[in-house]
Amino acid sequence: MGKFNKNAKKGTPEINTGSMSDIIFMLLFFFMVITTMRESTLFVRINPPTATEVQKLEKKSLVSFIYIGPPMDAQKFGTEPRIQLNDQISGVRDITQFIEVERQARDEVDRPMMTTSIKADKSVKMGIITDVKQELRKMNALKINYSTAKGKEREDY
Repeated sequence: MGKFNKNAKKGTPEINTGSMSDIIFMLLFFFMVITTMRESTLFVRINPPTATEVQKLEKKSLVSFIYIGPPMDAQKFGTEPRIQLNDQISGVRDITQFIEVERQARDEVDRPMMTTSIKADKSVKMGIITDVKQELRKMNALKINYSTAKGKEREDY
């Protein structure tokens, strides 16, 4: 029968750090894969209207976004709805240059499939959206998408 040694020195065993670097790199790779990068910082408030018949866009890489809504910084930009192209508040006249830059950033084959998505606040009047559409028509950017949130149709007409 074995003899138990009670006088043995009791201590905590050392932690094996051999696989720690593998675990860290796996976590780093995992977070790099699942993280999406934000395309632009919003300077306008967007509360999209709701719609019942909503379709998802197939290729988001071919979509250029135009944001229209009341500015978040009312002291600087006022309270009237503004147009945001990429990361700056712009005017209707700047849409031509915006579309041209977006076209140049795409491959020649993908340019006919480009879509312009208008993300507008539901309180925005149609006048500014019509002005945007007229500028897009001048640039022959005829594939236009209106971004909405999926929801129930209101029955209080």
